[in-house]
Amino acid sequence: MLTVAAPDRAEARSNATFEALMWSMARPGEVRALPEAGLGGIIEALIDLECTVFADSADLMARVAQTGARVTRQVEEADHVFVDTLGGTAWLEALRCGSALYPDDGATLAMRTRHDGEYWLRLTGPGVERAREVSLSLPPEFWALRAQLCAYPEGFDLLLVDDDAVIGIPRSTMVEVL
Repeated sequence: MLTVAAPDRAEARSNATFEALMWSMARPGEVRALPEAGLGGIIEALIDLECTVFADSADLMARVAQTGARVTRQVEEADHVFVDTLGGTAWLEALRCGSALYPDDGATLAMRTRHDGEYWLRLTGPGVERAREVSLSLPPEFWALRAQLCAYPEGFDLLLVDDDAVIGIPRSTMVEVL
């Protein structure tokens, strides 16, 4: 008989985070609860030795360092990008967007942003029944640049974190600023 040890607290937390992220990407725009506030839990759940990671803060870099992943200071080299603050949009052009042949080379951008922001968006596409409206604090310039960079299947995936909640917006989701 095969027995499997019960997960410890860290593994259970990581599994719960991964499940929330998976469902957030499967149902774009729906808010999913994370077991831990902030981006640290996402780093714990997604990052391993095979990842190259960029983070914009010392706290996030320290969390990435615990995973053993390769850390880069160049956004264009990163599989995963973690940012506490948007701080302008010019750097977004450096995000990896994959190619038509290898769309999976596109990066995942995880960032903090308010889910009750001042900009209303309409999401449509796979995983969204008809349309879903959300309000986020990311400005229209962000979404305009994303539209230029995300010519499906190319693009980057978004994980938007507000405290202990996440909204996923995969590259396949069409975003209209209202």
